[in-house]
Amino acid sequence: MQILAFAIYFAVVLVIGIYFFLKTKGGGEKEYFLGGRQMGPWVSAMSAQASDMSGWLLMGFPGSILAFGLGKVWIGIGLALGTILNWTLVAGRLRRFSAAAGDSITLPQYLTNRFASANPALKVACAIVFLVAFTIYVASGFVAGTKVFVSVFPALQGREMLAMEIFAALILSYTFLGGYKAVCWTDFFQGIMMLCALLLVPIAMCSTGRFDAAFADAFADGIKPFGNNPFAASWQDIVSGLGWGLGYFGMPHILVRFMGIQNPKDVKKSAWIACIWVVLSLGAAIAVGILGRTYLLSGGNALAAELIPASAQQMVFVSIVNDLFPAFVAGILLAAIIAAAMSTADSQLLVASSAFSSDFYQPIVRKNQATDAEMLWVGRFVVMIVAFVAFYVAASGLEKPGSWASSIMDMVENAWGLFGAAFGPVVILSLFWRRFNYGGALAGIVAGAVVDLAWLLVPVMAAEGADGVQALVSLSKGSGVYEIVPGFAAGLLAAVLATLQTEKPGPEVEAIFEKAVAGE
Repeated sequence: MQILAFAIYFAVVLVIGIYFFLKTKGGGEKEYFLGGRQMGPWVSAMSAQASDMSGWLLMGFPGSILAFGLGKVWIGIGLALGTILNWTLVAGRLRRFSAAAGDSITLPQYLTNRFASANPALKVACAIVFLVAFTIYVASGFVAGTKVFVSVFPALQGREMLAMEIFAALILSYTFLGGYKAVCWTDFFQGIMMLCALLLVPIAMCSTGRFDAAFADAFADGIKPFGNNPFAASWQDIVSGLGWGLGYFGMPHILVRFMGIQNPKDVKKSAWIACIWVVLSLGAAIAVGILGRTYLLSGGNALAAELIPASAQQMVFVSIVNDLFPAFVAGILLAAIIAAAMSTADSQLLVASSAFSSDFYQPIVRKNQATDAEMLWVGRFVVMIVAFVAFYVAASGLEKPGSWASSIMDMVENAWGLFGAAFGPVVILSLFWRRFNYGGALAGIVAGAVVDLAWLLVPVMAAEGADGVQALVSLSKGSGVYEIVPGFAAGLLAAVLATLQTEKPGPEVEAIFEKAVAGE
């Protein structure tokens, strides 16, 4: 019955892809990559949030709380605040500014047009960040989808590579065919599925009748590893958790949703829909993580005691669903994880493809001579290339269980940090600072990305391991502070200083700013 539920879900997704493939024939790159700016408030809001919250929301985030403590709840708080600020401060302005700046359809194109520059340096910097971060992000979606496939289809047990190939092929099919509209409409339905599944599971857990004295004892035992005060958090947890919220200002696959809204006046309605969705979803995911630590399986063992020693904490949602629900219902709920992974991976593939096609192939390779049909097929080809590289990264995690490439949480955290640090400060300044210029934008992107990666990767601190031996570790691991925080600060500082040390924007750039602001 689980297989039947999955089959119905996949059929709906493929029908949407084929439908929009037929509709976008002859529509050109703007139709394929941005849907002709025809997305209404409901689709824009749900698509933005579904593409934001990958399989990480149902697997990585609850699993992180399950394994590492309630300090991880601050991630949810940071994401909720970041969503609200992004929709209220950035969404409306970016919709107007991207239209005023040459009707831009990608983030690199917007940043270049915003400063009326023909210099390709900024696009090259963006392309490098896109290549690294999108590859990691899409790979995390492949890992999440593979784990669910293997848990649902017994024939795939021990054949994880085949499961990943099937999952990747499904995403490619409707992204390749239908483009932006197919992605948005599938994301719309997938966002609804994710929310319903997340709300239903903790409610079902609480309705099992297990909240008796035995459960109370189990809960007390379950939270002991969190410390004497399990709801307390270190300053590193708080700063890092809130730092996740900074990432929203630099997420290309979310920002492009703002550009595609049909009418700037629809932003306020979309904002309400999106913010309510994210608060409910994050709250439910936190509940799954907390309750999951002490939820009693039929054998009488705490779920956490079964999953954590096996480094399988990210399977908490899957384990609870399989324990609580009949097969068909469980299949629908587990399809929500597939929906979450797909809704992010498809968006990122499309944004990466559009950036390459519009910002590299058209102006540099073809010298602005490529036809709309040619651009459309180049974009589809790039979707396949990016997916192939991401597949290779995810496949390496299958070969080395417990490695970085097998952890959904780690991959999403690193990709999110790189995007937020590189683009977040630049996007905000481009929308609100009239004096901001091209040099400042380039400096902000480079500084934010370099500091973020250095904080994460360069071993500079001495730390004592579990065996008592000291070794050099990165600042991220040694300090406990998420790399996006110093990366974002460095990007912001570099952008401001570089702007002040270079010439003011010319009349053409000021005219773009005035035109966008006049539309408010």
